[in-house]
Amino acid sequence: MKQPRAWQKMLSGRVLDLLDPTAVDIEIEDIAHGLAFVARWNGQTKGDFAYSVAEHSLLVEEIYSSLNPKAPPKWKLAALLHDAPEYVIGDMISPVKASVGVGYEELDDRLTAAIHIRFGLPAKIPVAVKKEIKKADKISAWVEATQIAGFTNAEADKFFGKQNPEFIDRLTLKLRPPKTVREDFTGRYTELLELL
Repeated sequence: MKQPRAWQKMLSGRVLDLLDPTAVDIEIEDIAHGLAFVARWNGQTKGDFAYSVAEHSLLVEEIYSSLNPKAPPKWKLAALLHDAPEYVIGDMISPVKASVGVGYEELDDRLTAAIHIRFGLPAKIPVAVKKEIKKADKISAWVEATQIAGFTNAEADKFFGKQNPEFIDRLTLKLRPPKTVREDFTGRYTELLELL
């Protein structure tokens, strides 16, 4: 029986094997491009443009950096890349991830490790750093839920935890064309890379 295709050809010309990803097949431009076209919330958001995973990643890194101003640039880069595997596997909302099970998590972990190695990060980042990035991710999700995804504050509190109103009131979401978001994502990556 013929094996199903388990690779993706990228615009850079790289071919990424999803079952056995290697760092040499990963380029930041491919990640930025893919994430700029992947919609968060399954596209169920207000506005003329989808709220992309690239835009979300920029916000998570901004929140992480704000909460951890003395964090080294490598952990800020890890925050920017926290959802990078979604450039090839897409963004699944939590209920879908739960129904798919461990297979999705294993695929995500393999891709994350290869991406981290490609950009000079450890395959697995320290638990304490991962927790801080997750905290920033939940704040971002709360803001997204209430500003563009139709959740009430009470619903967002229930699913993402109650947030500090003084902090979240300073966050305004941007819904921009994919080209602009892609450029900002690669721009922020370059800034962080220069600080490493």
